[in-house]
Amino acid sequence: MDYRKITYQIEEKDGGRTVLSYLKERGYSSRVLAALKRNPYGITIGKKRVTVQKQLRPGDQLTVRIANKESQVANEHIPPVEMPLEILYEDEDVLVLNKPPRLATHPSQGNHGNTLANGVAFYMAQQGKEFVFRPVHRLDKDTSGAILLGKNAHSAGVLGEDLKAKRVERTYLAILEGSLPEQAGTVDAPIARLPGSVLARHVAPKGDRAVTHYQVLAQNGEISLVRLRLETGRTHQIRVHMAHLGAPVAGDFLYGREDPAIGRQALHSETLTFTQPVTGEQLFFRCPLPRDMTDYLKLKGIDYETIDL
Repeated sequence: MDYRKITYQIEEKDGGRTVLSYLKERGYSSRVLAALKRNPYGITIGKKRVTVQKQLRPGDQLTVRIANKESQVANEHIPPVEMPLEILYEDEDVLVLNKPPRLATHPSQGNHGNTLANGVAFYMAQQGKEFVFRPVHRLDKDTSGAILLGKNAHSAGVLGEDLKAKRVERTYLAILEGSLPEQAGTVDAPIARLPGSVLARHVAPKGDRAVTHYQVLAQNGEISLVRLRLETGRTHQIRVHMAHLGAPVAGDFLYGREDPAIGRQALHSETLTFTQPVTGEQLFFRCPLPRDMTDYLKLKGIDYETIDL
């Protein structure tokens, strides 16, 4: 069985605590704990199997073994497909990728073979690893840039909770049509599904709260290059909020207008900051703008290389 082995050295301050209390404090979900209980080697101290009610002693070596296939997501429908992957970072718990534009994150009806999930499935199979696709957050098909995956059920669960608690920080770069009302500002406008549409959203009083912070980096009257930080993570949030301000994302067929010069919405996941779910290390990654967006800026009269980022 393919599993992630994690060992904890019990310190003086944790003496007397139960295994259950100790693991819950480290973000182990009820589902992962239940899987550990089912596994004969799921929880051990030294070489001896123990229950979650076992009291810990200083100096104990507590080991958990998390089966990589444990997940709430069924992945049998994701066939491995060879494709180039730009890996920004990888360890035993997380995988950070630079997703290219025009590639869906996960399979959907009508597209089961040309997605990031298929590429990751192939990559993991080449290493002889059992594969479950666990995106912590998702990017639209035409949005490029940094995306975070959990490689086991525990890391994905911890990072998912961190995302909800706003401990995973993301910034985006977008090229907008026209100009924004201020050089920097915040859009606090609720978003709901647009009536009659299965895809589009709009700003609506009864929608879910959505907050986007923006800073203009360059503009020339025709277009603007903007950095955005999400405080919430609603579907199409940046695209809806920028259109709401009268400056839709360039090339956005849904909330603005298509532009063959870019061929997609000009939106890029620039930076990603998060805490490694096992070690607690702070990790930061930056993805420069892809070539199609820098070329588009130049075409419209803005030289990306001269911008102070």
